[in-house]
Amino acid sequence: MAFCISVSAWAAEGKPNILVIWGDDIGQSNISAYSNGLMGYQTPNIDSLARQGTMFTDYYGEQSCTAGRSAFITGQHPVRTGLTKVGTPGAETGLSDKDPTLAQMLKPLGYATAHFGKNHLGDRDEFLPTNHGFDEFFGNLYHLNAEELPENPDYPKDAWFQ
Repeated sequence: MAFCISVSAWAAEGKPNILVIWGDDIGQSNISAYSNGLMGYQTPNIDSLARQGTMFTDYYGEQSCTAGRSAFITGQHPVRTGLTKVGTPGAETGLSDKDPTLAQMLKPLGYATAHFGKNHLGDRDEFLPTNHGFDEFFGNLYHLNAEELPENPDYPKDAWFQ
């Protein structure tokens, strides 16, 4: 999974745990909980989580990962946040202090919040998840470092691939 937000409740307070798994380029038929294995493969771990929680079947997709993440985390259309396309390292566009996030809304309710995986909402300090309500962040700010060469030593060295 390219992106995962995990929001964990204090068990003693009796609040439900909230776990959102956000994957890039995954169709509904790619998860066997939705397709009953029609595609010929199974996703038992995700299916188990789905059976214990809520499965969403109606939704809108955005034109880029950044736009989708922005819409989910802020509850606003990406045109309002200005995050409609994937940025580049050091760009001045990113998650604004003016846009409350899901994490910031859950904090007053006693939730501990964490974001693991791909972020895509800006890489400058003011845009980092830990500055927008997340207690913890571990992940990538951009996929493939916004078109820089990946760290994979097996990535082709030929200039044609770059």
